[in-house]
Amino acid sequence: MGSHQRPAPTGLGRGRGATLAVLSAAATAAAALGAVPAGAAPRDGRAEVDRLYQEAERATEAYNKADERADTLRGEVHRARDRIARTQEKVNTLRDALGSLAGAQYRSGGLDPSLALLLSSDPDDYLDRAATLDRVTADQAGRLRQLRSALRELAQQRTEAGGKLAELEESRKAVARHKHAVERKLARARQVLNALPAGERAAYDRASRSAGRPPAPLPLPGPGDGPGHEAAPGARAAAAVAAARSALGRPYVWGATGPNGFDCSGLMQWAYAQAGVGLPRTSQEQRYAGRQVPLSQAKPGDLVVYRSDASHVGMYVGGGRVIHAPYPGAVVRYDSVGMMPVAAVTRP
Repeated sequence: MGSHQRPAPTGLGRGRGATLAVLSAAATAAAALGAVPAGAAPRDGRAEVDRLYQEAERATEAYNKADERADTLRGEVHRARDRIARTQEKVNTLRDALGSLAGAQYRSGGLDPSLALLLSSDPDDYLDRAATLDRVTADQAGRLRQLRSALRELAQQRTEAGGKLAELEESRKAVARHKHAVERKLARARQVLNALPAGERAAYDRASRSAGRPPAPLPLPGPGDGPGHEAAPGARAAAAVAAARSALGRPYVWGATGPNGFDCSGLMQWAYAQAGVGLPRTSQEQRYAGRQVPLSQAKPGDLVVYRSDASHVGMYVGGGRVIHAPYPGAVVRYDSVGMMPVAAVTRP
C-alpha cells in the first residue's frame, strides 16, 4: 500500500523486519496516535489513514513471515516425531532380540554375566566392561553396538525435536504479536476514517471504487518515462497476468492468499501458482524470486516491488499499470506503476 497517486489516499505498506523492529515501530506509531483524540480526525485525516494502512501492511508482512515459519516448523516437528518413533521401534527390536538371547542362555544353564550387564540400564557401560569379561560372542557384540548406536541416535533426535518445539512456540507467539499489531492499526484507521467529514469520507470511498475499473489504454511511455519495450510475455507470465486479472474486484484481506481475498504478496503468490510457478510468501522474498530488470524494461507478469523496505508488491500488466491488492476496504485493482517509489522489478 502506501501513497498512491490518486485523488483518494493510497494504500498500505508491507514490511517484514525482525520482531523487535516491528514492535518498536508499533510503539512509535502508538505514541504518535496518542496525540490524536480518540473521536477526532487528525488535521489531514486521509493522510493519517494512509499512514496507518501502510503500517498495518508492514505488520501483515511480519505476520505472514511468522505464520509461514510456524507452518514449516510444524512439518519439521511432525517429521522429527516420525523419526523418533522409527528409531524407538528399532531400539525395542534390538532389546527384544538380546533379551531372547539372554533368556535362552538362562534356560540352558545360567545367564551370561555379559548379558546381565546388557540388561542393565547402561549398554554403553556394558560395552566398555564386556571386553574384560571375555564372555561376549561376536553376534552379541554386534547387536549391542547396534543398540548403542540406536540409543545415541534416539537421544539426538529427541534433543533436536525439543529444540524445534521450542522454536515453534516462539513462532506462534510472534504470529500472535503481529496479528495484534495489524488489528490495532486497522481499528485505528477505521476510527480515523469514520471521523472524517462526510464529504471527505465519500470522496475516499468513490476513489477506491473507481480505481478498480479497467484503465483506459495508455500510450507507451518514452525513454525515462516508465516501462517500455513491452513484448508479449512468456506463457507462464501471461497465465499469471490472466489470473491476476480474474481477481479484479476481490477484496483485500490481510494475511490472505485467495481465492476470495488477498493481501498484496498473497495475490502475487496465488496468480503465479495458477501458472504453475511457486513464489515465496512475502513481498521481501518475492523481490528476489527471479531476475531483476530495470523498470524501463518491465514486461507484463513482472513483479513491481515498492519502497526501499519492499513493503508492497504488484504485477505489471502493461501500459504503465499494475494490478495489486491495495489496502483494507479496497479491492484488487489497476493502478499506475508509479503510484509509489519502485524498489525493484523482478521477472520470475
